[in-house]
This record gives sequence, structure tokens and C-alpha cells, in this order.
Amino acid sequence: MIVRLMLLLALMTASGCATVKPWERAHLGDYIMRADRDPLDDSLSEHVHFTREAAAGGRGVGGGGCGCN
Repeated sequence: MIVRLMLLLALMTASGCATVKPWERAHLGDYIMRADRDPLDDSLSEHVHFTREAAAGGRGVGGGGCGCN
């Protein structure tokens, strides 16, 4: 019984793998697939993150590491 369950779990895990053909990669690099395409959604997500985590920023380029803002 356990062997069948492990085999089923392995088959379910392996079925999620897919090979992307070179001519299909253009769809993955499309503008609509970007996470930062909507500035209003970005500001809302940043607000929610600030409200829940009490942290802001961290999305851009970091500073020099001196500890000052």
C-alpha cells in the first residue's frame, strides 16, 4: 500500500514538469507576464506589506551598506 502511494506521489510530482520550446519562450517574456506591470497594484502591495510587516522599501537597488538612510 505504501509503495503504491509513493509511486503515485512520484508520478504526480513528475507530471508538473514541462519543457518550453524555443518558439514558446516569447510568450513567457511578454509584458503581461511581468509582476511589476501595474503601478497601482505595486503601490497597494507595498502598502499592505508595510501595514502587516512594519517594513517599507527593499524593492529597489540597495545602498552602500553604511547603515544610514
